[in-house]
Amino acid sequence: MSTSTLWRQRFGYGIADLSCNLVWQMISLYLMYFYTDVMGLPAYYVGLMFLVARLVDGVADVLMGLVIDNTSTRWGRCRPYLLIGAVPFGLLCVLAFYVPDFGTTGRLIYAFITYLCLSFLYTIVNIPFCAMLPFLTSESKERTTLSTVRILLGSLGSTIVAVATLPLVKTLGQGNQEHGFLYTAMVFGVVATFFLLISFRNVEEKININAEPMTLKRAWTSLRNNPPWFVFAVNIFLMWGAFFFQTGALVYFFNYYVGNTELTALIAGISTFVPLLGTLTVPLLAKRMKKRHVYLVASTINLIGMAVMIFAGVNVIGLVVGAVILSLGAGQRTAIYFSMQADPVDYGVWKTGINTAGILTSINGFLGKVAMAGAGAITGIMLSANGYVANHVQSVDALFAIKACYLYIPAALIIVSMFWIGKFYRLDDQYEKIRADLDSGISANTSDPVFNLNKSRAV
Repeated sequence: MSTSTLWRQRFGYGIADLSCNLVWQMISLYLMYFYTDVMGLPAYYVGLMFLVARLVDGVADVLMGLVIDNTSTRWGRCRPYLLIGAVPFGLLCVLAFYVPDFGTTGRLIYAFITYLCLSFLYTIVNIPFCAMLPFLTSESKERTTLSTVRILLGSLGSTIVAVATLPLVKTLGQGNQEHGFLYTAMVFGVVATFFLLISFRNVEEKININAEPMTLKRAWTSLRNNPPWFVFAVNIFLMWGAFFFQTGALVYFFNYYVGNTELTALIAGISTFVPLLGTLTVPLLAKRMKKRHVYLVASTINLIGMAVMIFAGVNVIGLVVGAVILSLGAGQRTAIYFSMQADPVDYGVWKTGINTAGILTSINGFLGKVAMAGAGAITGIMLSANGYVANHVQSVDALFAIKACYLYIPAALIIVSMFWIGKFYRLDDQYEKIRADLDSGISANTSDPVFNLNKSRAV
């Protein structure tokens, strides 16, 4: 394959993540704040709404996985959905940031419906995009390169949202936050739609798999014989739970705990731009150590940054330095995570002969959304229980709850995540053999004990 063709594929794959992150980052960083401080909804009910909507949406994730595994078109299994979902996805982004002229109950219902619909459209474009990697290439190093390009462009999209959102809200709204958020959502929605269409044009699924129609029974057969995926799936709660606690509490932390609204945009920008630098180091690290070791190194760097921010208090320099270190590790960890995500799919094919790229990715997406829902619900409940009042000076208890959601809870989750991956994830040890067997048409003995969790060795 020519270099130009390779980079067209890499760019096409990565720009889909940029598109998704323009909307996802708006949701992660600003939607809860928009609901509580702009739309005027109680934090407690917003938290519960996040939980219910995410659980309902998770069912759609699993169904989408089955749809992907049963899709067969001239464009492949995953690629068509980038085209199908592009325009509705951009439209729902706009509707989610519109404040209707209803009472509190009416606005809560409207918020729930639009948030649920936006999540569903995100599922339609993001689950196929995430499931696409095993169909683009079978080469482990190229998967890492594709994942790196994806993270770079995805982080660029996140950085644009983090840095530009509040200035755009102020400029486009001319002091009116309702109008500002709506017009800003229009900008990001249009750009997201355009880039999804560009991605559809540029990517090509080169790995063709002729398989039986996917059913829940066949999917279950593959899943229950795939311990590496189970280890990976549990870690989704830990890793993404930490991420969503932090992103959801970022605006509250700097607006209320630190008391510096200008610092909010700076730290948000750091949290999305600096990961790009961390991501660039991952292909080099992955050549020299196993993927789980890259994950552990990245998590350690991330934890050091959190520790610096915890001890910095409200010191601006300490917070900025800590945010840079934290974000560097986060970028490395996310890049290697997406590279690792494709490997249990190959293990499942090797072990059972069943390719479940769609269903595995959809369940991973569902678990990520449960982590997001749990983080949002717990944050809302903690804020309400500790006396949070929007647009007012906060009590000592409320400030502690905000700091806990932004730093203490994420740090604890990452520590548990490091223990879990370090002790139980062993797919790295035999992946080259598995890939060679697959390329040669060889399957595994189903009694192979290599991935028995009770027989894991120390790192």
